Amino acid sequence: MQEEQKLKYLKVALIVFGLIFIFGIYAMMMWVWPSGWGWTPRQPEYEQMIMGVYATLGVFLIRAAKDPLANASLIWFTVWSSIVHGAIMLVQAIVDETERANLLGDVPALFLVAAVLWYLMPRATRHK
Repeated sequence: MQEEQKLKYLKVALIVFGLIFIFGIYAMMMWVWPSGWGWTPRQPEYEQMIMGVYATLGVFLIRAAKDPLANASLIWFTVWSSIVHGAIMLVQAIVDETERANLLGDVPALFLVAAVLWYLMPRATRHK
């Protein structure tokens, strides 16, 4: 895929992931699939904190879609923080059998976000 085409798709991905971070995480944790997106026992304080952080990141990802190259550090933060967050949750879900549903829920979702953004980011931004 050409860099120009990747940049176009990157803008779309930033908006889509931004909207998911703003609205989707809350919906998945509360209504759609709590066992695959939440952790037990339920901790409302943790849930509020994680939703607040991801909603804020979502707003900034949508803003970054206007000029992704000027916001490369934010996008790379999203990539690497998703990898780290997903890896920590992967280990926790493997160790704690009550959290195994997360292996099909939020864990692969974070790796998917990281993989898509990594693939779509222009190569020139990978080495700065």
